[in-house]
Amino acid sequence: MRTTILGLHHVTAIAGNPQTNVDFYAGVLGLRLIKKTVNFDDPSTYHLYYGDGVGSPGTVMTFFPWPGVRAGVLGSGQTSTTAFAVPEHSLEFWRQHLEESLVRASDIERFGVPGLAFADPDGLRLELLAGASADDGRQPWDGSPVPAEHAIRGFDGVTLLHSDRHVTEQLLVGSMGFRKVAEDGHRVRYESGTGGSGTFVDLLENPSAVPGRVAGGSVHHIAFRIGDDVAQAAWQRRLYAAGHPTTEVKDRMYFHSVYFREPGGVLFELATDNPGFAVDEPVARLGTELRLPPWYESMRDRIEAALPAIEEPGATQAGEAA
Repeated sequence: MRTTILGLHHVTAIAGNPQTNVDFYAGVLGLRLIKKTVNFDDPSTYHLYYGDGVGSPGTVMTFFPWPGVRAGVLGSGQTSTTAFAVPEHSLEFWRQHLEESLVRASDIERFGVPGLAFADPDGLRLELLAGASADDGRQPWDGSPVPAEHAIRGFDGVTLLHSDRHVTEQLLVGSMGFRKVAEDGHRVRYESGTGGSGTFVDLLENPSAVPGRVAGGSVHHIAFRIGDDVAQAAWQRRLYAAGHPTTEVKDRMYFHSVYFREPGGVLFELATDNPGFAVDEPVARLGTELRLPPWYESMRDRIEAALPAIEEPGATQAGEAA
């Protein structure tokens, strides 16, 4: 039985206009729109998923887009940055590509790895870090508008902002099996599983930070990979014993999830790898039609009428990735 947290599974954030979201993540960043469904807790809004060609765990960025949502306020107890990994030689391409896309980016470095920091149209803070090695096994989507040799490989990690990092550190290291691997000023890095890009959680401590507001341009929650249902049940027992009870298991169609809020305030999810995104449509057609869970199918006409239309993110979206 695997009870190790394998790395990041997905990151879910809140957006405004869904078309703007698709244009940026599929068009500018070159991720594949792998699933167009609804928020299972609020079917009046989309839930959009982006990732590699098949939606591999560790590549998936998702959004709840609410048109007209008010802007969030970044503060303590939030995920402040989501970092994607790109090949080591690709930063100059991305610097020019973002500039041509009218996205302002600045040069950064994270523990010796160079990168670019920028924001999406809703103000969500993102980074591209040149930490994807040629032999790490992650393959880009070959239908991306971004050339494959420069395309995003998946997540590098996330940064959590706290006024005091220690209670979150105790959870990560003491209960969740993370290892402290580096420290740079107020930023401390932890990794899980086999380690490396895709498993990093950075805690950024700012004693003067005050609680923020999760809304537009904010991360809603971060999800960690825990393998299968048996491992998930083991994690529920382990976290309960450590004083961190989770929700009941939620069927998210494409994975099974449990949630809990870490002591510093960030909502955590533990998600299984299976069944995967091809459970309700073929891989070649991922993201091309609105998919609904069985319990909402009887409401399809009403749901579709309430949702704004979304244009395909590009001619290569449909049918070119099998």
